[in-house]
Amino acid sequence: MSLVRSLRFTSYTATLNALLGSVLFLALSADCQSGDWPQILGPARNGEAQNEPVIPKWPSSGPKTLWSYAIGQGYAGPAVAGNRVVVFHRVEDAERVEALDAATGKSLWKANFEANYRGGINPDLGPRCVPLIHKDRVYVFGAAGDLHCVSLSDGAKRWTRAAYQDFKGQEGYFGAGSTPIVAAEKLIVNIGGRGAGLVAFDLATGKTAWQVTDEGASYSSPTLAKVGGQSHAIFVTRLNTVSINPEDGEVRFRFPFGSRGPTVNGATPLVFGNQLFVSSSYGVGANASLISADGVKKLWANDNVMSSQYSTCVYRDGFLYGTHGREDYANGVLRCFEAKTGEVRWTEPGFGVAHTILVGDQLLLFGVEGRLRLAQVNPKAYVEVASARINEGTARSLPALSNGKFYFRDNGSPGSKLICLRLAK
Repeated sequence: MSLVRSLRFTSYTATLNALLGSVLFLALSADCQSGDWPQILGPARNGEAQNEPVIPKWPSSGPKTLWSYAIGQGYAGPAVAGNRVVVFHRVEDAERVEALDAATGKSLWKANFEANYRGGINPDLGPRCVPLIHKDRVYVFGAAGDLHCVSLSDGAKRWTRAAYQDFKGQEGYFGAGSTPIVAAEKLIVNIGGRGAGLVAFDLATGKTAWQVTDEGASYSSPTLAKVGGQSHAIFVTRLNTVSINPEDGEVRFRFPFGSRGPTVNGATPLVFGNQLFVSSSYGVGANASLISADGVKKLWANDNVMSSQYSTCVYRDGFLYGTHGREDYANGVLRCFEAKTGEVRWTEPGFGVAHTILVGDQLLLFGVEGRLRLAQVNPKAYVEVASARINEGTARSLPALSNGKFYFRDNGSPGSKLICLRLAK
């Protein structure tokens, strides 16, 4: 890689957020309320908002701002459960888990932990992983690879594990960035250590339940699915796509996916029916496969249809919608393509990189440059309903949508703001 391209890589891919089967497993219990957004990419980790009202066209001035709240460093998007919005950010020498009132933005509680991350390529020292709300607990994964569990009601500290230290995990280019997942009453994390590529922790105590593989850590967050009676926890790691049995870590299938050198995998894998879709940039491209009891069978793979630098597509009725291209090359386009064949149905040029949320028959598209768009779910053409610039700075953190409210981080320097907009009643 040339020096110029390397510098582009270091400047613009810093955030890479950690940043459905015949039945998708939710990483939540039945306690999850309608409209909650309790983890990365929503209730099912697929970018789909569940039980949300239709979003009406907003005025040219944009949706109404309800409140904003000053927070510290980091690229971790918010999570929402009930009337609480949970944010994870760094304030001076502390990584802070904080709950805000969803209606007013008022701080309800704070829990501080020593911040051990000293930085790498990117100067931002805050956490990258979205908080995970499960039942009455909040689980967070800090930039230096520290796991913390606190009470959702009051922020009381339950347990902490120095996971990267315990298992010799690697911070990579930008610190720990793969948001953990709950499955089989365990918290499963892509640690990246020798013999501890994937590690499961007891939800109540933080004790090690099992550890398997030598898989390196990535910036992609895992998903869950059940296909043909088999449970799958599917990870895109540093160089592979891997499915494991969440009960014991047994590997169900693995195939190469990634590239050595200054590259990352950032998008979350998607499962719909018995089809698996994964995507990355940096010459890796996309892979669509069918899952069976015997493993996976490739349907198609190339670097021309969807190369997601860090955003994740959404799926609806046989089609995938998402942004193809790289932010640092300013070549991002919005694209719709057929999931089973990879046939591109339409491309909207000059769109840029955006996070996509599926809301019924609507696409809510939040560009990293700060523009929010509302469009139809339409495999024939891009049909925009509304558009407004809602943020002047760069906003790479994953947003959240809950009960008609849209939450996003304005990544300023040295801190940022969490902003809440009213999209629907």
